[in-house]
Amino acid sequence: MKYKNSIISYKIFGNENEKAIILLHGYLESNEIWNDFSSKLSNKFKVICIDIPGHGLSEIINENQTFEDIADLIYFISDTLALKKTFLIGHSMGGYATLEFAKKYPEKLKGFCLFHSTPFADNEEKKLARNKEIQLVKQGKKELIYSVNIPKAFADINLLRLKDNVKTAINIAKNTSNLGIIIALNAMKSRNDMSDFLSNTELPFLLILGRLDNYISYENVGINIKLPKNGKLECLENSGHLGFIEEKEESLKIISQFIN
Repeated sequence: MKYKNSIISYKIFGNENEKAIILLHGYLESNEIWNDFSSKLSNKFKVICIDIPGHGLSEIINENQTFEDIADLIYFISDTLALKKTFLIGHSMGGYATLEFAKKYPEKLKGFCLFHSTPFADNEEKKLARNKEIQLVKQGKKELIYSVNIPKAFADINLLRLKDNVKTAINIAKNTSNLGIIIALNAMKSRNDMSDFLSNTELPFLLILGRLDNYISYENVGINIKLPKNGKLECLENSGHLGFIEEKEESLKIISQFIN
């Protein structure tokens, strides 16, 4: 589809269903990362997987792209597909866009989920790390990023068992454009803290964290987050940052129960 003169890619799984779910992938990912998970999820629900602009097959909207811009895109896709209300699930970076959408368009949601994500803004240490990645990309060395970041996204105990999934994720990251990576890094380091919004939302909310996550620490986020009155926290005991792959069946169960 075309949106603001940019090509936007998305996939639809499942049949027409009043309970529709939109899945948003994370940094260095594309909608392909959800393929197996969304196929299973579509046995019960209609599932829409979007390539965030600059990732996968979606072109960037503009070079100063923010998560609010992505929220507006989700609204456009939702309207185009005649979806009255949906459940929105954002993995990692996709969770930042999910929060912006929930804040700006709450009337379009039945509920939302942060999957290995956080409402907190980047601290100074994280901003410096993102700046270092930007410099590596500009130097033509993005392989130094994904060759480390992707294996680190899996818990150590799962690396051997899921070696084919690791290869697939690395290939997705490898094909992410340099400009798409830089724009995403700039958007992440400059995003707003959304913890106050989250703690006060009236929408049903689900937070899924991995006990063994190297990026979104359960100890930091799970303990410090203030859940809203309709909020729930679930922890995947044997997952790193990719629980929908590492503990697929448990993740499917948690999300299905939340939606139902």
